[in-house]
Amino acid sequence: MKILVLFYSTYGHLFQMANAVVEGAKKIDGIEVTLKRVPETLSPEIIDMMGATEAQKAFAHIPIAAPNELADYDAIIFGSPTRFGNMAAQMKAFLDATGGLWAKGSLVGKIGSVFTSSATQHGGQESTILSFHTVLLHHGMLIAGLPYSFAGQTTISEMSGGSPYGASSITGGDGSRMPSANELAGAEFQGKHIAEILKRMKS
Repeated sequence: MKILVLFYSTYGHLFQMANAVVEGAKKIDGIEVTLKRVPETLSPEIIDMMGATEAQKAFAHIPIAAPNELADYDAIIFGSPTRFGNMAAQMKAFLDATGGLWAKGSLVGKIGSVFTSSATQHGGQESTILSFHTVLLHHGMLIAGLPYSFAGQTTISEMSGGSPYGASSITGGDGSRMPSANELAGAEFQGKHIAEILKRMKS
């Protein structure tokens, strides 16, 4: 039983969330978890102008996935930051290259789940995940989110991401806010939740 956690991150927020998802999925016996990232489409010069060069060094060692690899996994948990209420272009470019998998029905019946981040509290986190689901449904994947059994989702004691659609983080307009303990707990819960579903499906 194999799970792929596949992310794109510019400043490291989604990398931290992805690591939490991995830790959660690993808590279920018999589950093999792999962490990979999608290719960067921006030039090093642009990344440097954005002030992201140092941040990206933290996850430069994470292997880059190839689109055809997705067929090798039983569940895929995708992480992408929000760009105007949608997934980042880097993740979309990667998914646009999965037409061959679609033609063969290679992802039909596999579990798909999504986590995200945005600069502001109402910056499109839910629309990003829901629009991401459209792609997964076209592939025939089975969608799972972050259930309310994760108690941290209902907190009103602090500003926090997280919705029934998936774990999320609020980064701040300048990207200085890294995922909070509650947001990371939500990501970890989501990883464990997907692993539990997969184990039940395969047993």
